[in-house]
Amino acid sequence: MIHQKLNILVLAVFMLASGLGMAQELLKGRVIDDTTEEPIPGVSIRVLGTKFKAITDANGYFIVTGAIPLGDQKIAVLKNGYYSKTIPVVIDSINRVNIDPLYLQLDNSDISQSQGIISLTENDLADDENAANNFSGLLQASKDQFLRAAAYDFSATFFRPRGLNSEDGKVLINGIEMNKQFSGRPQWSNWGGVNDLQRNQSFSMGLSAADQSFGGFAGVQSIDMRASQQRAGTQISYASSNRSYRGRFMLSHRSGLWNNGWSYAINLSRRASEEGFVEGTLYDANSLGLSVEKKLNDAHSINFTGLYTPNRRGRRTAMTQEVRDLKGIAYNPLWGEQNNVQRNSRVREIEEPIFMLNHYWSVNDKLKLNTNLGYQFGKIGNTRIDNGGTRIDPTLGQNAYIGGARNPLPDYYQNLPSYFLRNGQDPIDYQRAYQAQQEFLNDGQLDWNSLYEANRSLRAAGGNSLYAIQEDRIDDTQLSVNTVITADLTENILFNAGMRYRNLISENYAMINDLLGGTGFLDVDFFAEETSEINLDQAAQSNLRTPNRIAGIGDRYKYNYNINANVIAGFAQTQFKTKKVDFFVAASLSRTVYQRDGKFENGNFPGAASFGKSKQLEFTDISFKGGATYKISGQQFIDFNAASISQAPTIRNSFSNSRQNNETVIGLESQKSYSTDLSYIYSTPIIKARFTAYYTQFTKGTDIGFYFTEDLTGLPLNDGSAFVQEVMTQIERRNAGIELGLEIQMTPTIKFKAAAALGQNVYTNNPHLYLTSDDFRGPLSFGDGTTSLKDYHVAGGPETALQIGFEYRDPEYWNIGITANYFANAYADISNLRRSANFRLDYDGMEFNDFDSAVANELLKQEQFDNYLLWNVIGGKSWRIDDKYIGFFATINNVFGQEYKTGGFEQSRNSNFRSTRDDANNPQEVFAPRYFFGNGTTYYLNLYLRF
Repeated sequence: MIHQKLNILVLAVFMLASGLGMAQELLKGRVIDDTTEEPIPGVSIRVLGTKFKAITDANGYFIVTGAIPLGDQKIAVLKNGYYSKTIPVVIDSINRVNIDPLYLQLDNSDISQSQGIISLTENDLADDENAANNFSGLLQASKDQFLRAAAYDFSATFFRPRGLNSEDGKVLINGIEMNKQFSGRPQWSNWGGVNDLQRNQSFSMGLSAADQSFGGFAGVQSIDMRASQQRAGTQISYASSNRSYRGRFMLSHRSGLWNNGWSYAINLSRRASEEGFVEGTLYDANSLGLSVEKKLNDAHSINFTGLYTPNRRGRRTAMTQEVRDLKGIAYNPLWGEQNNVQRNSRVREIEEPIFMLNHYWSVNDKLKLNTNLGYQFGKIGNTRIDNGGTRIDPTLGQNAYIGGARNPLPDYYQNLPSYFLRNGQDPIDYQRAYQAQQEFLNDGQLDWNSLYEANRSLRAAGGNSLYAIQEDRIDDTQLSVNTVITADLTENILFNAGMRYRNLISENYAMINDLLGGTGFLDVDFFAEETSEINLDQAAQSNLRTPNRIAGIGDRYKYNYNINANVIAGFAQTQFKTKKVDFFVAASLSRTVYQRDGKFENGNFPGAASFGKSKQLEFTDISFKGGATYKISGQQFIDFNAASISQAPTIRNSFSNSRQNNETVIGLESQKSYSTDLSYIYSTPIIKARFTAYYTQFTKGTDIGFYFTEDLTGLPLNDGSAFVQEVMTQIERRNAGIELGLEIQMTPTIKFKAAAALGQNVYTNNPHLYLTSDDFRGPLSFGDGTTSLKDYHVAGGPETALQIGFEYRDPEYWNIGITANYFANAYADISNLRRSANFRLDYDGMEFNDFDSAVANELLKQEQFDNYLLWNVIGGKSWRIDDKYIGFFATINNVFGQEYKTGGFEQSRNSNFRSTRDDANNPQEVFAPRYFFGNGTTYYLNLYLRF
């Protein structure tokens, strides 16, 4: 009996397999490029209104299997970088429909945007530590009109769709996650400049289903650099701009899939300039991308991808309104001339090669397995002037030194007119204020010669450098492994699941980059003491194990520690398709472990407090999401998504002061977030529209800030000044609003487009706040230990963004478009310390006797930036000459040179009622808010030849 049942089971399995193998094949075809007549792989073929679909192979062929409904049908043909098509067909049970050839036309607008995407958005990278940096990079693969507006026209304003940051989305290259474990943000420059290898992209918007990752609130951008999926051909381009760089040369060649199963693609580029729109912002970047694939057989393929994109960039900084009024929006105090050459004191250098090995296994037509191995190593370095050096003071003895020098930056507050005009001076020094104004107007740049001269004079007297260039280094080594399975369980059920593991060893240290003409730098912290005259005691030592060490070029000093991080995670997702409703459910589980390993024993935190391994931080997170699309008709849809996401804190927000000690954030927890969105979608060949309402609540968030303040209460010090680490926990935020994207094809050549975002991003509670510092022992908090942030706006770009525009696309392959973009409701980042009880308390811990609530409310009012309107123009032309394709495109942003603020923040140096009030009553605030200003009129021109 058992034997009979086994035979029956085997027969059933055989019949099922045979049935699958003999599935109806009523529709097939081949998709090719209408210009080059080369096959196009990776094209999506869908029978509209049904569940039937296919993807073209490396030779452009497709077969749609299954019982397609007979009669009149429409098929949609979709491929990034090409115009989509909708083709009517008649399905016949006897005669197979064969569409060969099926031509697709290259979308030149996509070429221009992919060619220029780095230039269009790269100004956001001026400060890679900004939470919103280059969020637009996530959106470049989207066909949605609102998201395209956000990626290209809104990005210069630091606009963030739905108030989200770049760490709220995921970026994958060949299935491997690229988000950094330190901050959670993608490091875009790691693959910048290899644009031609990034043509094959997909974007899963928001909370929608993504095939290779659970994703985040901001969606998943997946970049496919497989060699066999690259469109065959060679392309040469040259770009000129006045934005981030002045010139870019790019060369790429893609072989396509050869008959022997090999294919390769290579992309080289060079971007450079002495400065961009902002003064002194040098740009020096070389990029090399290589992808090689071997198709072993119909089931197996192996691909290798290597990316090497070393880049150096001169940085900019925020400025006060006083500085802007004197020097203009392009001013940058971080540079000066040395030997008639511009030299920026703060240079960011990134050199992190990436190597990937990918295995693609088509088990059968319904089951695919993708396994990926990634390895990345290299460095991120940020330089700055260290003015904490030493000089000998013979009057105090041979072992006594005076340490610390004045801040050499030209916009230091004691160099500006406001410092000499401040109230309380008797008399106000108008003459010195005028002199400061004239000196700043006539020069106002970093004086490199004075730094060298100060060090040379000390060197002649046998002393050490007073000034040096410090480089803050992060040397990461990361191994990533993941595998993703995709299974068509039935004709209307798709299952995705994956596992991933990441191991990170991150070396963090300060290094002497340049002694500026000196002989060495004494590795002690002179600012650790109450006075500048010290006798090199324990507290000043950066490393008690090598006290009073003289550091030379290339030596590690100040701080030195490793971070070890391990993440293992898995997700599973099932998508269901029915006649009227498509829906999905997904879940993820992750385990995250961090540990600090101190290599220096800091004098302020001796022993295990700084040296050796910290306690392990462990987080287990479970997340869920799901969604459904209701098909009102073939043209109208209702889409709903919801998610509950638990996310481990980043490394950055886990250790309160990792440079000095092993202390972890008190009460550290994973962030919990809840989100939902509801969309109405209307799509016809003439009109495409999406209207979305969204709501996201973040809870249990953590954030750490670093700054110098002068007004702390409750300290055993007389002046209340300290360099502090500000730790905020239990942060709750709410992002809510609506989005609209609209395209109307008014005529075959004229398109109207519009986009709108109306949102509100606010704090919904009063988070916990405490300070740590090497200037006092233990955490310091005020009052009830909270800061009153409820109902304040979360800074980060305008909450309101509106666009209308027109595009003309001529049949003779030229186009021009213009957009008007209006922005409103942008806010400055507030000082959290000012909103704590410290604001109203005197040094004795009692409330100020002259405290005035009405004045305090005015002082604590959040600054709202002015509204503004930006006009952008884009256009291009292409020609086909035999089998070659020549073209150009150009963009002009901010045509009328509108001045606007992209961001800003209050300074926390003044943090109590009296100091803030008194500074506000000065003729001009000495410690006024600092701002980032948008560029004036900028252009980008690209010429290209493809053959």
